[in-house]
Amino acid sequence: MVEAGKYRDSEELRRQKRIKYIKYGVAFVVFQTIVIVIFSLTVMKVKGPKFRVRSATFQNPNFGSSSNPSFSGAFYGQFGVKNTNFGQYKYDGATVTFAYRGITVGEATVAKSKANMLSTKKIDFSTNLSLSSTSIPEWSSDLTSGILPLTATSSRMNGKVTLMFIMKKKKATQMSCTMDLVVASSTIQNLKCK
Repeated sequence: MVEAGKYRDSEELRRQKRIKYIKYGVAFVVFQTIVIVIFSLTVMKVKGPKFRVRSATFQNPNFGSSSNPSFSGAFYGQFGVKNTNFGQYKYDGATVTFAYRGITVGEATVAKSKANMLSTKKIDFSTNLSLSSTSIPEWSSDLTSGILPLTATSSRMNGKVTLMFIMKKKKATQMSCTMDLVVASSTIQNLKCK
């Protein structure tokens, strides 16, 4: 009879241990699931990079008169490809077009390269801006105000974000910036990018 009581106690202890191990196993699986979900929603989420004009200067200017709509000069600056992902962004080249009132006044090319994770790749550029046209109705008023509005747009910059050296996701970006060229000081002001 005493042995039967010991047997029941040992069976009860084994059952409690099994239940305890099952609880630990379930807790571990739930914890791992939560970690995987958080990881996939933050680190593995791929966002499109941002392609912008960071700075620009206009040198050696030559402006026409109010009756002769023309200007020319050297245009220097820096583009930026901002990568906010947890992986490297390798992109193909692109062409950036600078325009005054919809008329192309210059182009700059961006070579194929890469932007590291959580960083901004800075790309220097130089080009000549020149305009020689006879039919721009706003030229006289823009020259009188001393501000020439310029836009910078790019062709589609295609690339891939590499996550964990395994996954590759295609992402593309385009530039769309506006700026004002101040005639008196030949400086760029109000540089805004979308």
